[in-house]
Amino acid sequence: MKPSQPTGATDGEPVRADEESVLADLTGMLAALLDEYGLDDVEVRMETTFNRDLELESIDLVTLAGLLEERYGDRVNFAEFLAGMEFDEIIELTVGRLVEHVVQSLKVAEAG
Repeated sequence: MKPSQPTGATDGEPVRADEESVLADLTGMLAALLDEYGLDDVEVRMETTFNRDLELESIDLVTLAGLLEERYGDRVNFAEFLAGMEFDEIIELTVGRLVEHVVQSLKVAEAG
């Protein structure tokens, strides 16, 4: 990693803590994940659910957690985020809710 590169940034791109940037990052991660299943034409929006719409299973969420860590480093803890939820909340988890969590985590890290 280059000294001037923010922790967790990939390809020299700075990490931006706004919904549009995070949604774009997450859409790219999900596209790569869904491509493994031949589902590369699924549209990802803020209201898209991981379970019902994308049909992701728990192992896919583990993979997503790894992708989030690659991109954002330890500033975004997906496992901790899920651990604070009830089972029904995890089943109904939307892309938008995760985007909000990532944005909030990045802002806290920047301020801290």
